[in-house]
Amino acid sequence: MKYLISISYDGSNFYGFERLKNDRSVQGEIEKVLTKINKEPVEIRGAGRTDRYVHAYDQKAHFELKQNVPITRLKKAINSRLPSDIRINDIKIVDDDFHARFDCVKKVYKYYINTGKYDIMKNNYLYNYNRPLNIKQMKKATKYLLGAHSYKAFCSGERASYDSIIDRITIKKNKDVLEFTFIGKSFYRYMVRNMMGAILMAGEGKIDPIKIKEALDTETNTIDYATLPACGLYLMKVEYNK
Repeated sequence: MKYLISISYDGSNFYGFERLKNDRSVQGEIEKVLTKINKEPVEIRGAGRTDRYVHAYDQKAHFELKQNVPITRLKKAINSRLPSDIRINDIKIVDDDFHARFDCVKKVYKYYINTGKYDIMKNNYLYNYNRPLNIKQMKKATKYLLGAHSYKAFCSGERASYDSIIDRITIKKNKDVLEFTFIGKSFYRYMVRNMMGAILMAGEGKIDPIKIKEALDTETNTIDYATLPACGLYLMKVEYNK
């Protein structure tokens, strides 16, 4: 039987989602629990990888068990064994050909920046930038990132393709905290944090927003942006058609 789970986790104490040999990971913790329940090894396949310190409200993953376990009982059994910084939000049965990564049609990420006074209690959960930013210029910068592009200039590492589509980017201000929302199909390694680095430079007045278009067109980091800290990034939602 194949199951799809929705996972929330506080990324502060993890070295990322992907299983690691010596370091603590979200995948590793869940697989340990499922293996105990199943009484033989279980491997989960995530909708994507989140990096060290990145948080999630709705990461998705699938796995198979040798037995048909009722969903309510399975959810309770997993959560009762998981550490307090991971929770299974939901479980459902899916078709045998379903794949959490390849069947994904949309992901939603959010990034939080504190432009006000340094907040030590939230330091693991947002970027304490602590200076004013020009939101109007940042909004101009985000418009160049929309649509279908090669995002090579904003990705880290080598891959076969850097193509993706970003449907929407929004910026909301709640007192001193800026909330950036990215909606699209595929986001690659460091992609959101790198785009945020470039957007931040526009907000600082260090670049004209059109420089982001030049980086996209040339597939090169002509801006010399910094990758923003992982603690401000959240995977909010992973969506499927079925």
